[in-house]
Amino acid sequence: MTDRTLLGVLTPSSNTTLEPVTADILHGVNGVSAHFGRLKVTEISLTDQALSQFDNEPFLQASRLLADARVQSITWSGTSSGWRGFQDDEILCRAITEATGIPATTSVLALNELFAITGVKRFGLVTPYLHEVQQKVINTYAAAGYECVAERHLNDRGNFSFSQVSEATIEEMIRAVAREQQCDAITVFCTNLRGARVAADLEQELGIPIYDTVSTGVWKGMLLADRDPARVKNWGNLFSLKP
Repeated sequence: MTDRTLLGVLTPSSNTTLEPVTADILHGVNGVSAHFGRLKVTEISLTDQALSQFDNEPFLQASRLLADARVQSITWSGTSSGWRGFQDDEILCRAITEATGIPATTSVLALNELFAITGVKRFGLVTPYLHEVQQKVINTYAAAGYECVAERHLNDRGNFSFSQVSEATIEEMIRAVAREQQCDAITVFCTNLRGARVAADLEQELGIPIYDTVSTGVWKGMLLADRDPARVKNWGNLFSLKP
């Protein structure tokens, strides 16, 4: 095989959703596959211990191992910069590329790029997070000029438990956000929720773009690897979008 596209994906250790969902998204996209590196993440809260899970060194160690597989992009498929600040992901991506020579992105930076491409200013937010984490995410986006006009969250510190949330629950959270306020887009902001599986159908039902953060990472990872994300079919409108 000479024309393979290998996407590197950094995965929280307690996440059991993003790997199978990423593989399903790429199923049928000939020659493109995802390859995963794990780093320890077991709790989503604002404690010092929980915040320190996202310090750069474990990411760099995992990225160096992915580089051995000759991946053509590396994506942090996590949303930690939502509550730690977008600068975290920007610094991380520069550090990964400096350490490996491989272009890097994150689910959140990809989401923000999609917001910019599609002119999103007012958005709906669906997460499983604690009250205080949810508010941090809202504040981070507000500081960047985005208004969260409706939100739903489960007040769960997770992380493993997020994967046990049913698709029916996620669907109802999305519908509730859509009913509450007119949004330019809704994001399912957690890579251990199965939002990608319901996004495409709900986009058609609600007439609102729905950006799941597993999907946003795949979208940008393909672009960085010089592959057209439009080759992904039936997983939402975002895969047809270009910078």
